[in-house]
Amino acid sequence: MTTDTLERDAMRGRRAEQLLSDELVTEIFDTLKAEYIKAWETSPARDSDGRERLWQAVQIVGKVMSHLKSMAADGRLAKSEIDRMARG
Repeated sequence: MTTDTLERDAMRGRRAEQLLSDELVTEIFDTLKAEYIKAWETSPARDSDGRERLWQAVQIVGKVMSHLKSMAADGRLAKSEIDRMARG
């Protein structure tokens, strides 16, 4: 991996960490998930298409959070590699 790529990954990782630690961002994700679950729980059983879309929305919220966590982890690894390369 090139130094430019590592630096880009480290920067993106730092930004992902900032987003994950931002109270407003976590509140937004938590609220969306809770609203989708509530709507899913209260939806009529006969509305299988609507219930499926709500369930998919819950899954997407989780996937976005997982992606941010993965980016943050990749950034930490990139930073470690940059530090290792700087030491020689």
